[in-house]
Amino acid sequence: MSKRRSIATAVVVLVLVGGAAAVWWQPARQEQPRFGRNFRGDDGPVPVIAALTRRADVPVYLDGVGTVRALNTVTVKPQVDGRLLSVNYTEGQQVEEGFVLAKIDPVTYQAAYDQAVAKKAQDEATLANARIDLARYAKLMTTNAVAQQQYDSQKATVAQLEALVRLDQAQIDNAKAFLDYTTIVAPVPGRTGIRLVDQGNIVRASDSTGIVVITQLQPISLLFTLPQQQLGEVNKAFAQRTLQVDAFAPDNKTVIETGVLKVVDNQVDQTTGTIKLKAEFPNRDFQLWPGGFVNVRLLINTLQDVVVAPTAAVQRGPRGTFVYVVQDDNKVAIRPVTLAQQDETQAVIGKGLEVGERVVTTGFARLTAGADVTVTNAGEAPPAGAEPEAAQSDRRRGRGNRREQRSEASPPNPAATGRPQ
Repeated sequence: MSKRRSIATAVVVLVLVGGAAAVWWQPARQEQPRFGRNFRGDDGPVPVIAALTRRADVPVYLDGVGTVRALNTVTVKPQVDGRLLSVNYTEGQQVEEGFVLAKIDPVTYQAAYDQAVAKKAQDEATLANARIDLARYAKLMTTNAVAQQQYDSQKATVAQLEALVRLDQAQIDNAKAFLDYTTIVAPVPGRTGIRLVDQGNIVRASDSTGIVVITQLQPISLLFTLPQQQLGEVNKAFAQRTLQVDAFAPDNKTVIETGVLKVVDNQVDQTTGTIKLKAEFPNRDFQLWPGGFVNVRLLINTLQDVVVAPTAAVQRGPRGTFVYVVQDDNKVAIRPVTLAQQDETQAVIGKGLEVGERVVTTGFARLTAGADVTVTNAGEAPPAGAEPEAAQSDRRRGRGNRREQRSEASPPNPAATGRPQ
């Protein structure tokens, strides 16, 4: 009997413990699904940032890295020997073509020039006398007063003297050239470098260092390379029009100079698989300097009136590229798209989107097809059919005014409100 009572007591205790456990466990089990729904975003719309697709003209660029080179670099050397009398430029000076850079002592060259001029004058006087004799012999020949041989000899003498005068003129020109070389002028416009020789030194035509180096900076050249795979489209565009080339600042964002493509090299570099191109820039503000490395881009085409979307909106999956489109009912749909071109900021949509559609740019982690969303960026246009905020405010103000008017026209009935008078 006592054994049965013990079993019954144990059963009662087990029932009570199980009931208490069930009561304790039930709230926790109910809370877990609510936490899961909150985590998945099933309780409300998913906040996203969206942007409108639009139409635009999109340039097509090819990017490369180039080296700046001076259009002309000249090492100015003396062409005659002598003492340097003066140096007339300052280091770093911008000079024009023909600017007098230095002067060499011209004394000996001036003397050689004067000697050549005097020699010519002497020979011209002898030639004049020989011509008079030749004319006299020609008259006497009509009367047979002189022999034919004498006449012919005089005629040859005149010819020799004429050749001698021409030789004298050549010597004058040569002496004049050497005399002019004592004045050293700038052969091209450009900027002078550091002075290589000082005033008072003896300079020679055989010197290898020269007097100064002039670098032409305006305009300036830039050599850059592109992969050989892009050679076909570059040649096609270059044959049709002048191609624009942009040079970037060190931040790789700011365009510091715009020039034009001048030359496409006539062969591919087999060691690197690249093709060299040469562009020319006005370099108005001296932003480009010889020897510097510059990032460049070559404009080869412009896509006219195409649909563009932010690059951040384009997603990639197993089936290709797609975007999340926010529909008028604020639900998202997955839309496959075809890209014609893409860069860091915008993508050209070949197929899949129309102008004015809203595409999600931020907030993809919790998105699924058909999910409710709320567009959080203030600049986003409201969906089609939605009432503008200003109209909603006016409508709310109107309801408030009508309530006030009703309040003033008919005071509340105490009996209806249940408050004592």
